[in-house]
Amino acid sequence: MTRSLLAGTCALAWMLMPVASFAQTQTPAATAQKPVNQPAADQGATDQQDQDTGSDDAAAATDDDSQAPIPFEGGQLTITQQEQYGEKVLAYDGKQLTSNYDVFFDKVVKVGGVNVALVDVGDGGNQCGPATVIVWKPEGGEIQSLTVEQDECGAPPAAVADNAIYFVPYLLPGASQQALQWSPTEGLTISGDLTYAPQPGTDWKDIDPSKYQNVIDAFHNEAVYKAAQTLLGDTMPDMATSLLVGGGTEKTASGAFYASGCVPHDCGGNDGFMAVDPAKHTLYFARRGDDGQPQAWPDVKTWPADVKEAMDKAQGN
Repeated sequence: MTRSLLAGTCALAWMLMPVASFAQTQTPAATAQKPVNQPAADQGATDQQDQDTGSDDAAAATDDDSQAPIPFEGGQLTITQQEQYGEKVLAYDGKQLTSNYDVFFDKVVKVGGVNVALVDVGDGGNQCGPATVIVWKPEGGEIQSLTVEQDECGAPPAAVADNAIYFVPYLLPGASQQALQWSPTEGLTISGDLTYAPQPGTDWKDIDPSKYQNVIDAFHNEAVYKAAQTLLGDTMPDMATSLLVGGGTEKTASGAFYASGCVPHDCGGNDGFMAVDPAKHTLYFARRGDDGQPQAWPDVKTWPADVKEAMDKAQGN
């Protein structure tokens, strides 16, 4: 899944701060990870081979979801699948490193003078980015691997610098989380703590739902964020999570815009609804958890009829 929060330079800046607050500009999105046949570092040695095999073979490899062996540190990384719908196995010269349903080679980079292979590994599914598997071979040592994941939904994408790889998490409204860094000498360590923050100085008049890929993007507005904080309190991250798997917004007759969503891997079991009325400076939230009982903020009896109708339709009430 692409979570477009950072570039390597941003990660370096965050690494230098023990505590940071920032406004995010995009919700995470699940994107298909495409297999890459060769790392850039080894591409020159295989250019002639690619010409000999031709584009037809490359297309066939993509069609059956196969991936060519990847030369790495005197051996080969391989990604194989024994059963049609089974897990894929990442191995180095026959030694299994990890396995899961989605395993795709990303690239080889140099970190602190050491060649490092990055592989995306995950369960698949809506709005869940993969974890990153770091593979390296210490001088004179055996192949090593480490999986970087921060929750059940994968990990942030890797931002590579000269001496370290940084993992800056996507934060949901109301949440805080640690940013991580990895180097061949220090291993995986904590860079600092990050806290979600809306865009300062934004108000109800600045709301433009046409720009939102997900209704969660409305939390970037400071006025919306503060109103949501008053309504939801500590439950704001959970409410936002219930909207993660969702798309754009729709509009009611009265001018409020709304959208529904669900928790990744739990659609139908943990669903959310959010509506924003910019003219009335009002928010409406509803969430139906695993017990099937809906909760609403404010009390649903106070909701306008068209907003309640939209929520009922979205949640199948």
